[in-house]
Amino acid sequence: MAASNPDAPPSLTVGIEEEYMVLDPQSFDLRSHIDMELISKGRMVLHEHVKPEMHGSMLEVGTGVCRTIQEAHFEIVKIRSIIAHIAKQNGLLIGAASTHPFARWQDQPIYPDEHYQNVVRDMQLLARSLLIFGMHVHIGIENCETQIQIMNVIRYFLQHLLCISTNSPFWMGMDTGLMSYRSKLFERFPRTGIPDYFSSWAQFESYVDILMRTGCIDNPKKIWWDVRPHPKFPTLEVRICDLPMRVDETIAIAALIQAIVAKLYKLFAKNLTFRVYPRILLVENKWRAVRYGLEGKLIDFGKQKELPAPDLIRELVEFVDDVVDELGTRRYVEYIYQILEMGSGAQRQLRVWRETNSFEAVARYIHEETMIGLLDDVSPYLVATTLRPPSPEAVQEKLQSITKPDDLL
Repeated sequence: MAASNPDAPPSLTVGIEEEYMVLDPQSFDLRSHIDMELISKGRMVLHEHVKPEMHGSMLEVGTGVCRTIQEAHFEIVKIRSIIAHIAKQNGLLIGAASTHPFARWQDQPIYPDEHYQNVVRDMQLLARSLLIFGMHVHIGIENCETQIQIMNVIRYFLQHLLCISTNSPFWMGMDTGLMSYRSKLFERFPRTGIPDYFSSWAQFESYVDILMRTGCIDNPKKIWWDVRPHPKFPTLEVRICDLPMRVDETIAIAALIQAIVAKLYKLFAKNLTFRVYPRILLVENKWRAVRYGLEGKLIDFGKQKELPAPDLIRELVEFVDDVVDELGTRRYVEYIYQILEMGSGAQRQLRVWRETNSFEAVARYIHEETMIGLLDDVSPYLVATTLRPPSPEAVQEKLQSITKPDDLL
């Protein structure tokens, strides 16, 4: 990562990645897009903003580097709308949730890329069965030391973000009893979960160097923590969230993440901070978020008592209140209150299941919710999109990942 002015404030740019399920329009089961050239057709319009994932029934999309949440909103609506349009033209649908209600991983073909075949040989059943869909949010923090210090603190808020985004209660036709089953599936991989505390960027670099020199990893992107400094971009990447169904939920969560980073930096600039808690305590809250989501309680470690998760999330929104107007994101962040009112994606999926006793109805509901807020007419964008052009670094990174992907998510 290039050096930056240590006194300059972070840019707080935003980038969002989403992973969509590809659905059959009759059965609403997952369906492979490999034989339909969906990727190549998508790239004709979206270029490097779309790429394959390991399973043939999954698509990954990503915005460019957005200066504001408003720009990120514009891009993700365009991208989702165009992908949905191209899928429909090819007799397919898309869905946004972190697990499919009834699809079997055993039935999903692996995308025909040598790297993915190598991943399966290396990770065996763990890779084949990793049929999950996530959302990653990048926030621009150009100074490496600032990245590490903010990462240390933001770990406390990760569980709040997971509660809001929980959207994977079902697995292969079963009610798992968890609001985010995706989280537990992914934790079977190495170097996942909440990272440890790092006293400095140098200590983090030393950790990465040891893993590289001892052959544990061949590149730093194989550190898949819930939050991490991106190894190639000057961003802090938050990876804990399930993929929300509605685009408005995605943008609200991204806006809240940006606001948290802005607030923490504002405290640091005044030589203040939020208390840093040890990982062994934070994982207790993550389990509560995974198991109960918005219906459970999280531990307020400052008060040393458990409180309803929605109450602590409201406190979090109040915590960032003094930065949202500076960022111009008040209406986006306050959509979090609407999520608390209508329920997370997991809660809404469970309601449909209890009302219909049909997993097909749940999958249909996921698709319907995914389409809310999208464009009815994408024809103006099918020749030349108005997406913000990505940075040269982003172009190079995406091209490398398209031709030879080097991570799973």
